[in-house]
Amino acid sequence: MISVIISGENIFENKIVIDDRGDVNHLKNVFRVKLEERVRAVDGEKEYLCRVIEIDKKSVTLSIDEIREDSFSTKVKIDAAIGILKNDKMDLTIQKLTEIGIHKIIPLATKRGVAKVAEKKDKWDLIVKEALKQCQAVKPLIIDEITKIDKLKLSDYDLVIVPYECEEEYTLKNLLIKQESEIESVLYIVGPEGGFDIEEIEYLKSKGANIVTLGKRILRAETASIVVGGVLVNEFQ
Repeated sequence: MISVIISGENIFENKIVIDDRGDVNHLKNVFRVKLEERVRAVDGEKEYLCRVIEIDKKSVTLSIDEIREDSFSTKVKIDAAIGILKNDKMDLTIQKLTEIGIHKIIPLATKRGVAKVAEKKDKWDLIVKEALKQCQAVKPLIIDEITKIDKLKLSDYDLVIVPYECEEEYTLKNLLIKQESEIESVLYIVGPEGGFDIEEIEYLKSKGANIVTLGKRILRAETASIVVGGVLVNEFQ
């Protein structure tokens, strides 16, 4: 089913008026929607199952048939702090973490980071929007402002995980098996293409982060970000 992202301003009692130029163009000229065709709308909290009842030059009007609560998000909030990656690698990471259900990405400025980005890119939010439509979820992934490792609010999380290529024995699996207390929030931290500097690892250790290995193979940063996110979503969903 076709999905569109809306805000409260688009909702009028039992109708939704789509007036965003890009969304209207996609509905009319790409998907070629017709009257009575089913369309799904999400506002970040709920999903609305609708029918097309009017197609105008600058808007498409939907009639709401059913409203559902969000059943797609994980009960445990899982955030990912990712060392900023080069262009398409960062784009891919954002897209895939949106698809699997990560709550928030915190882009990290690290010592060995190859990509030099001073501020959050507008296109990152656009990637989230398009991925959200594709995966049929309700809540968009949040992309935070760029920060440094020592500015991370680690104390806000019940569990902090750092995959590190120089760790050889303590696995992510062992860490998850050991968890006995109830977990409500998790942060995992993945380095950039150049990996973490040893001082960054020592700082994270001193703050109670769990340093783990993902196995004998050295994974690319984008691969590690997606793999760890998938494991945690499966563990805590």
